Amino acid sequence: MMTNTTFQTIGVWQTAYLGDSVLTLPLLQALAEAYPVARIHFFVRRGFGALYAGLPYLAGVHEFDKRGTQGWLPGAWRYGKALRPMGFDLWISSHRSLRSALVAKAVGAPVRIGYSTPWFNRLSYTKVIDRRFGQAHEIERLNRLLIPLGITAGENWPHFTPPAKAVEDADRFWREHGLDSQATHVIGLHPGSVWPTKRWPATHYARLLDLAVEHGLRVIVFAGPGEEAMAAQVVTEARHGTDKAVINLSGKLNLPALAAYLARLSVYVSNDSGPMHLAWIQHVPVVALFGPTVERFGFYPIGPRSRVLEVDLDCRPCGLHGHQQCPKSHHECMARITPENAWQAVRQVLAEETT
Repeated sequence: MMTNTTFQTIGVWQTAYLGDSVLTLPLLQALAEAYPVARIHFFVRRGFGALYAGLPYLAGVHEFDKRGTQGWLPGAWRYGKALRPMGFDLWISSHRSLRSALVAKAVGAPVRIGYSTPWFNRLSYTKVIDRRFGQAHEIERLNRLLIPLGITAGENWPHFTPPAKAVEDADRFWREHGLDSQATHVIGLHPGSVWPTKRWPATHYARLLDLAVEHGLRVIVFAGPGEEAMAAQVVTEARHGTDKAVINLSGKLNLPALAAYLARLSVYVSNDSGPMHLAWIQHVPVVALFGPTVERFGFYPIGPRSRVLEVDLDCRPCGLHGHQQCPKSHHECMARITPENAWQAVRQVLAEETT
């Protein structure tokens, strides 16, 4: 334990997917509370930096291009050595890759904390912690990295506010489209995912869109870069896809804007994806559709008004992230979650808002 140690410059390394970086926020908050004068720097994957740039407890947000020259092992070592002049005296990494271990070693912070596996982590970190995958929510597993510091993170809800300009733009959009009435329920549908087998069928999303419109809800369809085709399929196949009640924002929002728009929703329906985490940390109820992955992996939405829909199949889970194609060639894990199942969950969530 290092309860009496004071750190001046802290680096937290989390260059995985969007959801992983979101789930690291409680760890960052706990560090800021424990070391209020420390400068805390957050290292994220390329493209995510603008999302966190306005958080008051961070001195800096830095992007790492793991798909570019920095991602090669020699490049990672050079990147870490280039950080040495910043004078990090504490470095925390949630990654288990050799690349991340090389960066940590090259940074040269006197205290470096990481997970105990793989074996090479013990050569790069001065203190290691068992991850205990599958035994708790990912936030709790990440917070275990604070154990050597004597910090108990507790059950801190992730504190996150989108950048001010994004919030202003979202507020304006809500007013201009008549979405800001307290009587107006707005449901967000996000049919995309990096992994094809994580995607609920477009026909199911289309049916859910129709159910929502027929019951008086406004609908916003979201899609990130590369997901526009699936969003277009949803809108095209829905009977009410071109109604005034439906707004298609696929491909039109950057990441900070997406976060700000999600914060205004009454309920958000999503596959197991990064934006799902951006919604629930802002206290937006989430109806999450889990297929190849399972809730017990620990990456589920938290909150009393969030739901995870999944079906019990012998072939689940089929992997930590899903696959490009269903290994069984049927994709029943997603197909058997019906639009009526999802609509029932949405109605339950909305009913709880008034109780």
